[in-house]
Amino acid sequence: MEQKKIDHDFSLRAVPLSNRNGFWRMLMVMLGFTFFSASMIAGGTLGLGLSMTQFIWIVLAGNLILGVYTGALAYISAKTGLSTHLLTRYAFGEKGSYVSSFLLSATQIGWFGVGVAMFAVPVQKVTGIDTSVLIILFGVLMTATAFFGMKALTILSFIAVPAIIVLGGYSAFGAVNDIGGVDALMQHKPTEALGVAAALTIGVGSFISGGTLTPDFTRFAKSPKVGVSTTVIAFLIGNSLMFAFGAIGAIVTGQSDIAEVMFMQGLIIPAIIVLGLNIWTTNDNAVYAASLGISNITKIKKNKVVIVNGIIGTILAMWLYNNFTGFLTTLGSVLPPIGAILIADYFIVRRGKYPAFETMTFKAVNWNAMAAWVIGAGAAKFLPGIPPLNGLIGAAAVYVVLSVIAAKSAEAKLNLNMEKVTES
Repeated sequence: MEQKKIDHDFSLRAVPLSNRNGFWRMLMVMLGFTFFSASMIAGGTLGLGLSMTQFIWIVLAGNLILGVYTGALAYISAKTGLSTHLLTRYAFGEKGSYVSSFLLSATQIGWFGVGVAMFAVPVQKVTGIDTSVLIILFGVLMTATAFFGMKALTILSFIAVPAIIVLGGYSAFGAVNDIGGVDALMQHKPTEALGVAAALTIGVGSFISGGTLTPDFTRFAKSPKVGVSTTVIAFLIGNSLMFAFGAIGAIVTGQSDIAEVMFMQGLIIPAIIVLGLNIWTTNDNAVYAASLGISNITKIKKNKVVIVNGIIGTILAMWLYNNFTGFLTTLGSVLPPIGAILIADYFIVRRGKYPAFETMTFKAVNWNAMAAWVIGAGAAKFLPGIPPLNGLIGAAAVYVVLSVIAAKSAEAKLNLNMEKVTES
């Protein structure tokens, strides 16, 4: 009976080393995480607004930035075994972490709903099955696999990643041949050119909010080396591949999603497989991460929360799908500063050392972190330049400065008290 009570997803404690995964398992999970249809849409926008040479450099630069950001988070989580939501207790305090967990979880439930609709709508066009029926069916199936946690995510990724690469690659090569080969593709000229700042904003902003939840998966890595390497590789290869699929599709056919391109090529069954697996892996990761966040707030184990989150995301799927642009814009400015504060807290303020989670007594709210978060989000929203980077740098810098001021103030107060004791 006791065995049934064990939380095999370790939603409220560190993952023991005996339950960690090696390089290949983690790589498949992280590649599945980065195989996201929204990245193809972003890739299509970049492909139409840049020359192919510019596109290659922007994608590499954007994914390098994402790789550094998510790689730093992967290091912290692999070192500590803690999810994003438990890590935020160190920087934000226990009650403060509830605020970030709620926003992170709410947005991931939103992504889940968007993904369900993104699959149901094109399948309805092909099959004629009612969209509502498809949304319910896909919502239930995606929630079911997320219910079984990291093991199910790993199995799904081992199936999905090779299938997406092979079938998507076949379609992309076919599209390139249709326009006259690689040389013709490289000669593509944009009709309305994108500036560097705007292009990098799209390249980085398309996945930086989701990347903030990297620790939810890399806490299962056997070592920081495995966590960091698989994360960076996944962004440099997986996310770049999604951008390339989107760019090729947009240039050749006017469609960013490789599944839509495959529909136009008459590859109906492969298109449904690729679209389904692509969205399924990301949706499982989204509802899984959201459930860890709600577990942090409610102290209810993750697998129970998954069911509720899956139901909410499924019910709201079409509304989220129809309001996608505003939703994505909000995510891009609000979430990344959370990750920046975690990185600054661990590497700069705490100098790479966190006390063991089970020994910690966390303060209720660290108002320095809350202030830095608000300022970082404001910098992303209102300052000129590249909004995601503004948010990251602004939040981290403000947090470090406020932490130093707070430490010096506490030291001065302690010295003053000691002097009073000595005088008395």
